[in-house]
Amino acid sequence: VQLQASGGGLVQAGSSLRLSCAASARTFGSYAIGWFRQAPGKERKFVAAIGWSGGSTVYADSVKGRFTISRDNAKNTVYLQMNSLKPEDTAVYYCAARHGTYYSIQSYDYDYWGEGTLVTVSS
Repeated sequence: VQLQASGGGLVQAGSSLRLSCAASARTFGSYAIGWFRQAPGKERKFVAAIGWSGGSTVYADSVKGRFTISRDNAKNTVYLQMNSLKPEDTAVYYCAARHGTYYSIQSYDYDYWGEGTLVTVSS
């Protein structure tokens, strides 16, 4: 599975961005997808994840209520809508795929990773 994250950019605090994760797999619907982020000098952290059907989602406490993960299996794409962005959301955002119906919040449970997309939030 090849993943490509896009949609990052430089925005002001309080703004919104929508990240996309496009996948190459013909069986995209059989993969759970997670978003992780890594700020400069820090470890990669979990952001959000979605099960294969889109019916189950989970968020990190730091983004709950501001970020929304969704998927369109017909387009082989997962989205991360990010609202009310804060400077502490600045990071490289990665999407990852895990074969199976259930998501995980652990990075080591994911089998495939895309190149990241940089999100910079200015104060």
